[in-house]
Amino acid sequence: MHHLLLHHGETLHLLASGGLYWPARRVLVVADLHLGKSERLARRGGALLPPYETRATLAKLDTDLDATRAAQVICLGDSFDDDAAAHGLDEEDALWLARLIAGRDWIWITGNHDPGPVSIGGSHRAELALCPFTFRHIAIPGESAEISGHYHPKARLAGQTRPCFLADAARLILPAYGTYTGGLWCDHPDLSRLMAPGALAILTGSRALAIPMPR
Repeated sequence: MHHLLLHHGETLHLLASGGLYWPARRVLVVADLHLGKSERLARRGGALLPPYETRATLAKLDTDLDATRAAQVICLGDSFDDDAAAHGLDEEDALWLARLIAGRDWIWITGNHDPGPVSIGGSHRAELALCPFTFRHIAIPGESAEISGHYHPKARLAGQTRPCFLADAARLILPAYGTYTGGLWCDHPDLSRLMAPGALAILTGSRALAIPMPR
């Protein structure tokens, strides 16, 4: 139940889960996993969240990898809620993540929450050029063929709030893939300035659904 997007000559599958699959390259792209968010909030004395958000995110990622058979995974930054959270996974979750990484070309892009989990495996980049796209954490105004995350865009449809992709001719912004990650409304000035008139919001959920980007 994905949405097909022709972007800079490439066919991309925008998955209902919030992941992006590029079949020509067998690449799965996810943004803003924020693994360990409940642990980080508890450690810093913040609001308590149910302690299974990491497991729920890993389960979704496992499902997408099984469905797509992706050979390469690009995580677009903020993969962990902070650097300490990367080392605070319980043993079962750490082993689960290691199993997902094994046998795949796994790339961690640096985010603003984390510098990249250097002890877990995979390679680490500030950004990644994979023709014709550039993958980075935060969109840069004026750039083209750019795929990024960071903003956690969301929109309402029929009274329900749903994370969404944002797409125009220049760029694609992915929704947050992680559980309990919150989001920024599409009509926020930061997103309105980045996205051109006529941009689409592709909502996630039971199926991916494209609507005009709310302004």
